[in-house]
Amino acid sequence: METVLNVLHIFGTLFLIIVILLQTGKGAAMGSGLGAGSSQTMFGSAGAGNFLSKLTAGVAVLFLITSLSLAILSSKKDSKSVIGDISESATTSSKEKKETSPK
Repeated sequence: METVLNVLHIFGTLFLIIVILLQTGKGAAMGSGLGAGSSQTMFGSAGAGNFLSKLTAGVAVLFLITSLSLAILSSKKDSKSVIGDISESATTSSKEKKETSPK
């Protein structure tokens, strides 16, 4: 389940980046008023902004849901740390050295 959420989260993130980069800024509308080729766009003169904004909102909701789901799954899982093992082994090795060291 966690692997599926991770893959969905990564694809959603990459898709969200691409969709945001495809959108035009608000300053780009000034050029279209002067006849800057708005008839050759894929979604028409005003369709791309509306379609891409809805798509961005949908993918953003997917991103938030997968982020929250992964956070909940991560908090319920027992965490194992390498640092805890290192500190335990360092403490036991220092105790062993003290026991074997001559006085």
